[in-house]
Amino acid sequence: MADTAAVPLTPASPPHGALARAERFVWLTARVLEQRLFAHHFRDGAAGPVETALEAYRNDDGGYGHALEPALRGPASLPAHTARALHVLDAVGRCDPRRAEDVCRYLTSVSTAEGALPAVRPAGSGEGAARLPGALSATAPVVGLLHRNEVWHPWLFRATDFCRRAVESLEAARPGDVEAAVLFLDHAPDRVRAEAAAERLGRLVRREGLVVLDPDGPGARPAAPGAQPSAPTDALSPTPGAPRFPHDYAGTPGSLARAWFTDAEMERSLDALAAGQQADGGWPARPLPGAPESTPVALLEARPLATTEALRTLAAYGRSLA
Repeated sequence: MADTAAVPLTPASPPHGALARAERFVWLTARVLEQRLFAHHFRDGAAGPVETALEAYRNDDGGYGHALEPALRGPASLPAHTARALHVLDAVGRCDPRRAEDVCRYLTSVSTAEGALPAVRPAGSGEGAARLPGALSATAPVVGLLHRNEVWHPWLFRATDFCRRAVESLEAARPGDVEAAVLFLDHAPDRVRAEAAAERLGRLVRREGLVVLDPDGPGARPAAPGAQPSAPTDALSPTPGAPRFPHDYAGTPGSLARAWFTDAEMERSLDALAAGQQADGGWPARPLPGAPESTPVALLEARPLATTEALRTLAAYGRSLA
């Protein structure tokens, strides 16, 4: 193990605070990209080094690969890798139309006739892969980010219509679909329609027990009794069936999903998120739905991403990271 005394800390961070512990974890375990991203968010690091590190994952087809999304290995471009790239570019304010043009060219090549992206696309190309069904969970976050950055492209019109129809027809939703739907609705261009869809979706989430409202309850049971099996004792453990908390849907106070929860419910959720920091300073990572079982390396590479997102959520709600 590297000498932790050699790991630099933010001067203003108490040595045992949440941010300082997370920083040690990132410097000791993260890839260059995640180190640069952490520095950008919490140490006033420039956006340029983040973009430079991300460039190593880009392919000639305009997509991204090379295990940018840690759960999916190999060099081939995949929608999940490309969605992760857009998330990074958006986070540093570099998701401009010039870069998005190449990305949309790739997304067009792998989408269905409706403009939908497959959840997990096999490596390589071919007609068989192109016929894979589209998924809201894969398409909505990408479309939402592009709208957030005011990008327009012919593919985006079709993809937006797909997302609207899919979101408005959700009845027995899975948590991953709801999370994706929120990312779309938060930035969809028709705000009146988006707000109406979000209100309906919030009622569905509570009715179907797709959220844990009392993290300290017995087994952290979901809101609607009997709707979902009880969660493990460690409700924040990175298991495929891990429950969702209010902060998983409303990652920022400005999200439409924030209206789904009372102030008290959100505070309990944030308490649970803060308590999820592990002894090594990092947060656990949730497996990517549909991906192969993660290897130890993939799980380790995913944790700095989860750690940075946990810190950003806590900071967005004004929680102290000291």
